[in-house]
Amino acid sequence: MAELPLAPVKRIIKQSGASRVSEDAVRELRDELESHAEERARDSKQLAEHADRKTVQADDVRASR
Repeated sequence: MAELPLAPVKRIIKQSGASRVSEDAVRELRDELESHAEERARDSKQLAEHADRKTVQADDVRASR
């Protein structure tokens, strides 16, 4: 199930210079963003666990790139 709302994703696309954006394009980008975020979150969690922490910190997220 999608977590990110479509309106902010559409705004991001339009801010990049697109004058018109199809709903399919917005949904596709939303799905890609969510997939990328989930992957980074998993990697960040693993880094925190490796450091014997339960809390994911900003450094974990940055290091997950």
